[in-house]
Amino acid sequence: MAHTTKIKVRGYHLDLYQHVNNARYLEFLEEARWTFFEERGDLGWFLQSGLALVVVNINIDYRRAATMGDELAVETTVKSVGNRSAVIHQCVKLAGTDKVVAEADVTFVVYDAKQDKAVQLEGQLKTLLEDLMEG
Repeated sequence: MAHTTKIKVRGYHLDLYQHVNNARYLEFLEEARWTFFEERGDLGWFLQSGLALVVVNINIDYRRAATMGDELAVETTVKSVGNRSAVIHQCVKLAGTDKVVAEADVTFVVYDAKQDKAVQLEGQLKTLLEDLMEG
């Protein structure tokens, strides 16, 4: 089952046309990923590991406008886990409906600060991500 993070649209999220600015969705998606890992993953272990999940690609499809006062439900799932990267799928809906506002696939690699490079996705982290996969 997808993890859901709710976000209320505020005035400062809006652009000149009074709908959520496209760049704000990056922030909404990031907030939902942090909440996902806090609530479903072992964030404490991960933060202690010296590893970081570094976004290398985001593809967003915008479907409909969101406006001030809307409550958004950002559904987050791990879509796939490979040897060098993984993909998280996120779907932004108007809360309480099936109306899709935006969808995104976020590809990331594992960065090891000690080695100053992206490293193989393996061990406890790979197991954690695979356990978070839906399906």
